[in-house]
Amino acid sequence: MSRTKEPPRVEHPFRTVEISDPALETDGLRWVTVKSRALGQRCDACVFECPGAAEAGPVPVVLLLHGVYGSHWAWALKGGAHRTAARLVAEGAIRPMVLVMPSDGLWGDGSGYLPHRTQDFERWIVEEVPLIAQLASSACSAESPVFIAGLSMGGFGALRLAAKYPRRFAAASAHSAATHFDQLQPFVEEHPATFTVLEEDRSVLDQMLRSRDSLPPFRFDCGREDILLEGNRKLHEALVAAGVPHLYEEFSGGHQWPYWKEHLEDTLRFFEACLPPR
Repeated sequence: MSRTKEPPRVEHPFRTVEISDPALETDGLRWVTVKSRALGQRCDACVFECPGAAEAGPVPVVLLLHGVYGSHWAWALKGGAHRTAARLVAEGAIRPMVLVMPSDGLWGDGSGYLPHRTQDFERWIVEEVPLIAQLASSACSAESPVFIAGLSMGGFGALRLAAKYPRRFAAASAHSAATHFDQLQPFVEEHPATFTVLEEDRSVLDQMLRSRDSLPPFRFDCGREDILLEGNRKLHEALVAAGVPHLYEEFSGGHQWPYWKEHLEDTLRFFEACLPPR
């Protein structure tokens, strides 16, 4: 991570902010803990500034949402997301970006990135997490375009939130996504009633159809051996029938990290293509 400039002062909603000491960081990964007003508790995020970002700023911000059981370290330390991004920058395939990999709020086996009765995991991602990029990296500003992507539960979050808040995100991408809240149930211990989910927040498709005239560009993919393949195919077919532009792809693979690690590259290349020409 570049050390040429200190991150600028940023107006933010956090009562407290702790950022790792640059002298002790490894592999370019920066660790951030803030007290979220949306959740009323401390939350973590991992931040990676691609090589060259400090000189190119303000650069795009990519939010990467993890799946059930995971946390802020999963995309980096199980998926090598920072290494994929750095390689693509070195190859000239994408311009420098800043990756922000937040925890989902650590509720139960997974919060679903949904608003609950007493904690708003949706607002944490949509309003607060993008500000972490500005706190942790001098390459980001309020003018930085924000992309959102995720895997499994995080794919559900990325697609649903991009559809619900289309003007906040420049594009969205999902890998092996749950496409409806009910698809999360086999993965989590908590009873569905404890999520306190509004009916309007349960379906990716319903949210996309409500926002169909303002949706940002989006893509999603799924492995042909994935347990969520049928849901992804049905979402694709419904979007085609409704005339909603999107990109859907299937590849060999299952619901596992080797698949997500490989196809994150597709997401980052897609986000690059959504930016204005260099």
